[in-house]
Amino acid sequence: MLTGQQVPFLAAAFGCAVAAAWLVVDGRRRGLRRARLVLAGGGVVAAPPSGAGAVERWRAALRARPEWFCLVAAGLVAMLGGSPLPLVAGAVAVPLAGRSLRAARLGKEREERADAVVALCGTLAGELRAGRQPGPALCFAAGSTGALGPDEAAVLAAARFGGDVAGALRRAAGQGGADGLAGLAACWQVAVDGGAGLAAGLDRLEGALREVRDRREALRARLAGTWATVAVLAVLPVAGLLLGTAMGASPLRVLLHTPAGLACLVTGLLLEGAGLRWATWIVRKGEAA
Repeated sequence: MLTGQQVPFLAAAFGCAVAAAWLVVDGRRRGLRRARLVLAGGGVVAAPPSGAGAVERWRAALRARPEWFCLVAAGLVAMLGGSPLPLVAGAVAVPLAGRSLRAARLGKEREERADAVVALCGTLAGELRAGRQPGPALCFAAGSTGALGPDEAAVLAAARFGGDVAGALRRAAGQGGADGLAGLAACWQVAVDGGAGLAAGLDRLEGALREVRDRREALRARLAGTWATVAVLAVLPVAGLLLGTAMGASPLRVLLHTPAGLACLVTGLLLEGAGLRWATWIVRKGEAA
């Protein structure tokens, strides 16, 4: 059984082990990069990084992978509470936080791609009215908006060399948030097969996509208060711990070093997780509806 004096040393040793592992991996990556530069016969081999450079790389790594802040915070709580349990909880929280952050990042990318598709339709319609042919107009609009993503090369090749542009657009519509490209593909197919005006169809498509975007923004504004409530529920336990510490009650010592405190801690964490999951489910259901 660890004593209160041993836990800070355990937390420091754990942090040193994480830092050493990261430095080994980073040094190996830098060594491979220097070897490639030398073998390629070009570039200047960089000098070994200084202490300030290592700190900056740590900051950049935490900005790129913010879920590791859970482990940093857990180490701090472990040192303050004199128990290794927060370190275990922090290690468990890292992948969970990473999954949530990745989901949020993917959602933001989907929304940005949807906005880019709206801009693509508007730009393409404007280029067609300016007198450009559909193929060059699509190439210009795609290059200026970036709405096609990784499938841009295939779509532009089909537009330049007389390929199946509608089919390429349908394949590009499989990306998250790019559903509007299926409508663009339908407009393109109708214009090619039936001789209908492509610009008029694009105007209607752009209007429909803008309406969907406006509804999404209005829904987000209505749910802002609900999301704020969820955030308050998540922060309340931390506020309670800070208040207890300010009153001199030593809540960390009670929670981490007594059987009753451990039972309250586990029960509280389970109830907090269930409450947050339930509230998030309610909000997500409202968004889907």
